[in-house]
Amino acid sequence: MSSTYENPLITRYASQEMAQLFSADMKFKTWRKLWIALAEAEKELGLDISDEQIEEMKKHQDDINYDVAKKREKETRHDVMSHVYAFGVQCPAAKPIIHLGATSAYVGDNTDIIVMDQGLKLIRKKLINLMNNMSAFALEYKDLPTLGFTHFQPAQLTTVGKRGTLWLMDFLMDYEDLEYALSTISLRGVKGTTGTQASFLSLFDEDHQKVKDLDKLVAEKMGFKKTFPVTGQTYSRKLDYRILSILSSIAQSAHKMTNDLRLLQHLKEIEEPFETNQIGSSAMAYKRNPMRSERVASLARHVIANIMNPAMTVSTQWFERTLDDSANRRISIPEAFLAVDAILEICINIFSGLVVYEKVINQHVMNELPFMATENIMMEAVKRGGDRQELHEKIRTHSMEAAKQVKMEGKSNDLLVRIAEDDTFKLTKDHIDNLVDPILYIGRSPQQVMEFIEEHIQPIIEKNKEIIGLEIDLKV
Repeated sequence: MSSTYENPLITRYASQEMAQLFSADMKFKTWRKLWIALAEAEKELGLDISDEQIEEMKKHQDDINYDVAKKREKETRHDVMSHVYAFGVQCPAAKPIIHLGATSAYVGDNTDIIVMDQGLKLIRKKLINLMNNMSAFALEYKDLPTLGFTHFQPAQLTTVGKRGTLWLMDFLMDYEDLEYALSTISLRGVKGTTGTQASFLSLFDEDHQKVKDLDKLVAEKMGFKKTFPVTGQTYSRKLDYRILSILSSIAQSAHKMTNDLRLLQHLKEIEEPFETNQIGSSAMAYKRNPMRSERVASLARHVIANIMNPAMTVSTQWFERTLDDSANRRISIPEAFLAVDAILEICINIFSGLVVYEKVINQHVMNELPFMATENIMMEAVKRGGDRQELHEKIRTHSMEAAKQVKMEGKSNDLLVRIAEDDTFKLTKDHIDNLVDPILYIGRSPQQVMEFIEEHIQPIIEKNKEIIGLEIDLKV
């Protein structure tokens, strides 16, 4: 056991894949890739850099001499220059041209964007898998009538599958925002100390076109199609806010959905997976708590609150750069990605084994449906010669008495029995039973489910078939 604090997002919740993305090793190896890309581009555009120097850098791209960098940083108090120094120790021939013309933000900011881009792609993969699982759930239960709730009070019927599409619609909106962000993300590029590219203009003897080409060439080498057209020393922190807003939105969708699942589990209608040896309560052995949904809600709350960090950072930056963003971003950005990664993994796990108790759902429907069916019953009685006004008053009286039986005496709803026994309606119990078939009251729910999934979800699934089938093994 560790004697110091460990971040539970790493030790308990997030996947190893996401944790590695935000590791120090990933960061410093990306710095070296950026220095190599810069040297290659500068050489291709005419600077006096040899193939031997670049090959020497490539040779040591991944075997970072961390001990040298750490010792140097204690002396200089500057992480980037310490790693420039350490790289130079391994690459004596290339030492004069490592980091040539660049500022710290060249490696720092570009690496942050590269890692966030890869993080979003991992989030996208898991979001699509969740949407696939949810669409299967919605289709399976598209015809199963269930009570709708407004204000958590019984309302008109919907279906279990239709309710699932409400959750899925939220995630679809998140997916669309995520796709837009990935399609528009730009690298900071090669911009210099205050964003003017003055150092590079000097290196290329005032050749503006070569400076522009350098910016583009480095981006291409790092896998990006474009760079920020203008920056200060740092790229606009609006990008951080945009990306963390998407992560917050995913957390909001997951929180809303798992709130509903927790309420449904209380009603004993739907239950999240419960493993054979899982313990629901240390004191109450019979309990089956919705612990996965509660964990999602807990993590989501952290992500939602975290959106204030990039918002405040954007608004408080000074001119071309200020360093009061650095410590905050080291915490807020990775934690948002790690938490949402965990949220999606838990949600995928939930929808891989969600249990639906159809008989309980039907029982709840039939407890309330008599009140909802009174309009149809009244219309049928009118067809058989009844007086609408008289029938309306009879239904009102019977409904009040039935409600009293339920609320005051804890008995079952006997409204339909009362109506069948009232000769005013001229309806037998069989007639009435035909009028209270739940299927008559679900509207277009099944069609809506099929149309929504066929038109909006299935194209996404088909387009991404190669990443479908993610298996989740939760840490806890």
